[in-house]
Amino acid sequence: MRRRRRVKIVATIGPASSSPERVEELFRAGADVFRLNFSHGTQDDHAAVVDRIRKTERKTGRPIGILADLQGPKLRVGRFAAGHVMLQWGRTLRLDLQATPGDSQRVQLPHPEIMAAAGPGSFLLLDDGRIRLEVTRQTPEWLETRVIVGGRLSDHKGVNVPGLTLPIPALTAKDRDDLAFALAHGADYIGLSFVQRPEDVAQARELVGDRAFILSKIEKPSALTCIDEILRLSDAIMVARGDLGVETPAEDVPLVQKRLIRAAHRFGKPVIVATQMMESMIENPTPTRAEASDVATAVFDGADAVMLSAESAAGKYPVEAVRMMDRIIARTEDDDELRAARARQRPTPEKSSADAICAAAGQVATIIEAKAIAAFSLTGATAMRIARERPDVPILGLTPSVETARRLALVWGVHALTSEVTHTMTETVAQAASLALKSGFAKRRDEIVVIAGVPFGRTGGTNSLRVAQVT
Repeated sequence: MRRRRRVKIVATIGPASSSPERVEELFRAGADVFRLNFSHGTQDDHAAVVDRIRKTERKTGRPIGILADLQGPKLRVGRFAAGHVMLQWGRTLRLDLQATPGDSQRVQLPHPEIMAAAGPGSFLLLDDGRIRLEVTRQTPEWLETRVIVGGRLSDHKGVNVPGLTLPIPALTAKDRDDLAFALAHGADYIGLSFVQRPEDVAQARELVGDRAFILSKIEKPSALTCIDEILRLSDAIMVARGDLGVETPAEDVPLVQKRLIRAAHRFGKPVIVATQMMESMIENPTPTRAEASDVATAVFDGADAVMLSAESAAGKYPVEAVRMMDRIIARTEDDDELRAARARQRPTPEKSSADAICAAAGQVATIIEAKAIAAFSLTGATAMRIARERPDVPILGLTPSVETARRLALVWGVHALTSEVTHTMTETVAQAASLALKSGFAKRRDEIVVIAGVPFGRTGGTNSLRVAQVT
């Protein structure tokens, strides 16, 4: 089950892909991490999928990551007496707190936080940006708006408020319940939706602790103003181009994507590029050429992973979408220019022995043409540091913790394996050579680079590098 690529694939599970057979098919086709979208389905549905993923894991002998993606505070209008209305350009629409069904002149907006924040001149985007309203009057109980871009608006459509940071918690009551469920069922990553500020991540950390990695989804422009602080508190981020693309001008989204990938790379945190990567494959067996280029661009930008959403969750060709994404990534990574791009993206090591060892490991492996770098770690931090260097050789992430191995399934270039606990560097080197041979990364008499921390059994102490010959 060795992958022949470095960038990982995240596949969303849904009605089209939740059967035991389909979960295994998706993994064998190339999915490294499975996303459970808690905006849809019941907890019982998700529990059944977790069980199927873990059965596939046991059957294939490979750690599989699970991302539990929380819904977050989704803002929506209320309902209409007729189920929908047609909003005409230049007309007035009042948004208020009243629960009565709406019409073409008023509708409920059950979010007083928006009433408080959206003053005259602010804009509201409804239904993924299809409807655009300008606020003309503001009170604590209602907003009067003018229709700038009209159209059909139906019940419970989403609302975006570009340019404003709303005083709402990142975790709703539903999210807290889903979070407790996800942690109890062994989720490896918790997807935190609509992160606006560092405090949102800190709040989640208090609940999660070290039981899972926190993945902050960057889909609000307000998060961009404090991205360094968010990254320091997060274990990974997602460039969630759906809602981000609604509140950010379309021409800015590619630049924001590059900026976020560079920032995550600087901090050594995994980053996923997501949303509409191969959306045409919801209905068609092949992607458009533009979609293939989009995936390749994410690879060139330095993403750790790319994600399929509706393509694998509800599309007609979920397995084919994973296979196609696998092929695009592999072909892109074969390009000679990509190696030069990786070298340009390589950040300056921090002034620590761990960073110095990891930077040296990549250089040594390149010079001696080693077949792999074996990184022993309890928490996965050593393997993630190596991945930050984007070395030209595969990374073996070796850990005695299956939970750590599953978390490393998202990290660029890391082939995670569970290993036995070692007590000396000699034992560590011997086990690394054995696992490199067994997993097909090296043959006898090939050389590998091994890094670890001495004394063993203590986190945060990467300080040793050895070159070993596989015997």
